[in-house]
Formats: sequence, C-alpha cells, structure tokens
Amino acid sequence: MIVFGIIGTIIGIICLILTAVAFLPLLGWFNWLIIPIAVIGLIFGILGRKNAGLVAIILCSAAIIIGVFRLALGGGVI
Repeated sequence: MIVFGIIGTIIGIICLILTAVAFLPLLGWFNWLIIPIAVIGLIFGILGRKNAGLVAIILCSAAIIIGVFRLALGGGVI
C-alpha cells in the first residue's frame, strides 16, 4: 500500500519540523507529544511499500531519535 508510505512520509516531515522547534529552550516538553506521533508515522511507513515507505521509516526514526536525545539532555528521560 503506497498510500500508507505517503501518509507516513507526511507525518515524518511534520515531526521533523516540530522536533526542530522543540530544540528551542523551554520547549523540550514538546517532544513528549512528537515521539508518539512519529511512532504512528513509523507504523505507516512499515505498512507502506517501496520508496515512500522507506523514506517514512527514515524520517520518523530520525524524529524519534532526535526527540529522545533532546529529552535525555533536558532530564526528561532517565
């Protein structure tokens, strides 16, 4: 299903943009909202096929990794 890959890619792009915003001081808590949305996008990427699914997996994985890293820097993840 290529539609799942496209949906996952759109979610991944939005999550990466929001993750960049969450790097600003006092907005680290925003990652607690971004990470679950990126996990949903990752699931759509896994269900998708071909290139769109692979791009969605990469984008959403990057958003999750960056979000967890930012939470670890701010003390939000032990």
